[in-house]
Amino acid sequence: MTLPGFLHLTWWEHPDDRSWYNECSFWTSRGALYDWHKNTYHKYCKAWAANGAIMEDIITNFELVGTRLLRVCPVCSKTEDKKYDLAQEQAVLHEACPECGFHFPVLEETPSSFAVFKDVPGLSTNGKEEKKAEGEGEAEGCPVKH
Repeated sequence: MTLPGFLHLTWWEHPDDRSWYNECSFWTSRGALYDWHKNTYHKYCKAWAANGAIMEDIITNFELVGTRLLRVCPVCSKTEDKKYDLAQEQAVLHEACPECGFHFPVLEETPSSFAVFKDVPGLSTNGKEEKKAEGEGEAEGCPVKH
């Protein structure tokens, strides 16, 4: 099978949680990625993954045309596929299953983390609550405004 526009697929294991895996795929264009999603093989892969192999999928791209969250609840099998604002990513990831209330695991910021959770109001980078005056502590020119 050929995948025009496909560059690379890899699995990344989080150093602070060995049970946390992330799949990263790279494509030459958004069009190539859309073609893959119309492929019959991909549809079978997606059906297999939704039966327990994958619980959550966060989709973004280098152009940041949009972000999506795909989730399959391991308790009630409710499937969610929704767009979300990247500036609110941590808030969205902390949402429970709307059907049964299951709380999806969320790996908080760790010493080896390269994530910067600027979207959670009042949360400092060390994970402890703090109170800030509006606009205080934001990087100058930061595109994400609270």
